[in-house]
Amino acid sequence: MKICRYGPKGAEKPGLVDADGRIRDLSAHVADITPAEITPEGLARLKAIDPASLPLVEGDPRYGVPVNGIGKFLAIGLNYADHAREAGLEPPPEPIFFTKAISCLVGPNDDVMIPRGSAKTDWEVELGVVIGKTCRYVEQADALDHVAGYVLVNDVSERAFQKELGSQWDKGKGCDTFGPTGPWLVTPDEVGDCQALDMFLDVNGKRMQTGHTATMIFPVAECIAYVSRFITLQPGDLLITGTPPGVGEGQKPTMIFLKPGDRMHLGISKLGEQRQNVIAFDLEALA
Repeated sequence: MKICRYGPKGAEKPGLVDADGRIRDLSAHVADITPAEITPEGLARLKAIDPASLPLVEGDPRYGVPVNGIGKFLAIGLNYADHAREAGLEPPPEPIFFTKAISCLVGPNDDVMIPRGSAKTDWEVELGVVIGKTCRYVEQADALDHVAGYVLVNDVSERAFQKELGSQWDKGKGCDTFGPTGPWLVTPDEVGDCQALDMFLDVNGKRMQTGHTATMIFPVAECIAYVSRFITLQPGDLLITGTPPGVGEGQKPTMIFLKPGDRMHLGISKLGEQRQNVIAFDLEALA
């Protein structure tokens, strides 16, 4: 099952994507897609609905973030050995995790804004996991049973803020618009093996990242179990799981970073695709 939220920013409606890729309106059944709708009980109610019974949404509406009310936005760093090496670092012996501000969340095709003072804004295609059941000291063998679904995420990052202003990665990770998410939340039964997904990201039509979730250092189940030792994960929390090589910071001989007018296109098999225009900083646009 693919669940989405569609419509103007701040006025999104709940939707279900049918087998033909068309959005069906869920408004008669739920007011929104919130953490309550992605618990096992909530998903069971949605799965019982015949998509053909739902009104078809006409046109090409904007997609919003698939879940409204994400409580925590956590991320695993350096989870692909070849990405760690391109960053000049050894693969970590244990998962590294950090937080992204939930205020950075935007729809999958919304504009990405270069922050004020930025010179090193970068891209990262990532597999995102949305939690459906509370995780507290969960065992790795049971971790995937706590997943509501998977999402495509662009972990946009400002490298100077991240690495040159002290040791706090969060500074370069949570800027406004730095978390395009969606277009859909795809339930585990439709995704299958989350360690068998192809990934890509293009900038201005040039392939920059090509990867596969099988090459993670720490698989998704281990990431969930590890984080749950330190932070309780609750329904609606979003955990992203690292990026393959090919980020702008890793380009040789000269690093490449995003600038206004650039266009990103990224995707993960079974999870859809995103397209973002990069724009200059505009404080009024953020109001």
